[in-house]
Amino acid sequence: MGNSELEDFVGRHRRLFILTGAGCSTGSGIPDYRDADGHWKRPQPVMFQAFMGSPATRQRYWARSLVGWQHFGGAVPNETHRALARLEEAGKSELLVTQNVDRLHQAAGSIGVVDLHGTLDRVRCMGCERRTPREALQMQLLRLNPGWIDSEAARAPDGDADLIHTDFSSFIVPPCGECGGILKPDVVFFGESVPMDRVIAASHALKAADAMLVVGSSLMVYSGFRFVQAAVQAGKPVAVVNLGRTRADAILTLKVEQPCADALAFL
Repeated sequence: MGNSELEDFVGRHRRLFILTGAGCSTGSGIPDYRDADGHWKRPQPVMFQAFMGSPATRQRYWARSLVGWQHFGGAVPNETHRALARLEEAGKSELLVTQNVDRLHQAAGSIGVVDLHGTLDRVRCMGCERRTPREALQMQLLRLNPGWIDSEAARAPDGDADLIHTDFSSFIVPPCGECGGILKPDVVFFGESVPMDRVIAASHALKAADAMLVVGSSLMVYSGFRFVQAAVQAGKPVAVVNLGRTRADAILTLKVEQPCADALAFL
């Protein structure tokens, strides 16, 4: 199928700064957060301050994550991820900056990737900064909380699950095995800042690029929207592939309202 205007846009520009969002991964079975108007489809994700300040919030988070991880951890790239990997292979990608935490771009073969919001396959100790694989914590959570994996639940974004349970008080969350600190997924929560080195790397790449391509993002989160603002201020054209409204609609050069894989099928 593909989109001829988008094909022309990609063909005309030598080096693209690519920003991706949740719409890239819906084809891999990972739900997105927002509807066509850019509004939340569900309650807002957990806030950083609540996670760090409340043991009950951490019990609820990790119980839902225990169930959600079995689907999320098994997700595989779809045609959108593969199309963007081919764009890099063709030498057209200055850098791919993703707001997703699923590492599916890397699984599809993309190399020049900045995980703006971190990755869910790692766990960070907020005490000693040690990073460990999420899969290892999954095995520990399963051992400590037998029976929870069989809980009835619907899939939710980013490895979360809508558990029918309302009482999480019996759920055991282990501390860091090294220092006893609080374990948190190695992702940027709402209310937490994106690490500056990622922002700087992305900003340098945007300066070197001659156009920007946004794929599958409503740009409602400022951490991604800021790069569109910077591109427009620098006089660089911006094309967006997204179903529904985006925060940048008024300043775009081109907008394609098609599923990501259809719009990028020409690749």
